This record gives sequence, C-alpha cells and structure tokens, in this order.
Amino acid sequence: RGYQEDAPFVCPECGKSFRQKPNLITHRRIHTGERPFTCFLCGRSFNQKTNLVTHYRVHTGERPFACAQCGKRFTQKTNLVTHQSTHTDLRPYPCGHACGKRFRQKVNLAVHQRIHTGERPFRCGDCGKGFSQKAHLLRHRRTH
Repeated sequence: RGYQEDAPFVCPECGKSFRQKPNLITHRRIHTGERPFTCFLCGRSFNQKTNLVTHYRVHTGERPFACAQCGKRFTQKTNLVTHQSTHTDLRPYPCGHACGKRFRQKVNLAVHQRIHTGERPFRCGDCGKGFSQKAHLLRHRRTH
C-alpha cells in the first residue's frame, strides 16, 4: 500500500493508491460518506454516478444483460456473471475449516464461515440477540 510510481495518488485514510486523481476522489467518498448523486425518482443517493445510472434500471425495468444458457436477464453484468456459475459445478471458494465445503460465490463462503467463527454481526435492536445472517434477524424481528 501507499505511494507507487505507477499509482501516485494515495488515500490518506487507508493508503490505497490510484493511477488517476479522479479515482482517488471517488474512493475517498467511502470514508467521508459523501453521496452526491441522488435519484430524482426515489431520493436514494450514491457515491458514484455509474451506481446511480445502474439504479435507474430499478425504476425502468431495464435488464440489458441476458444469460445465454437460460435467458434470465439482469440489471448488472456482475449479477449475470455470478448467475452463470449456477450452470456449472465449479466451486472455486473452499472453506478453510475442516468441513470441506466449497462455494460458487465468495459471499456465500463468508456467510458459511460464520458457523465456524460464531460471528453474529446482525443484532436485534429490541433484545440484543445476534444473528449470522440478515435474513435471520429480519425473521426474528417479526416476533417482537
């Protein structure tokens, strides 16, 4: 991390470096919380203009990225790429613990690893009970 000749613009908060100054400016919004791009339809705001443009697809229903195998359509290319792994048996993310499980998506591995670590990052504001997954917290909150 820090200054590199090919990436001279360095974030003073975390040390990440960038080749172009505008990329550093955009990155710094992560630390400041600044969200200067606001949806005129619903008021949601974003730290990058590209995220706002993608968000508008929620309102327009546009889904420009289609799976060649099944035809399912997506608003973002990254969602299409993630989806395409469901058509294969490829599971490139192994659990580092002794259970031997493997996952198609990194996010699913991270959620699974909470079983081993006991991490419960989602807390009920009413009773303080912790949950390993947001969906479990939401289901629990209906009991209050």
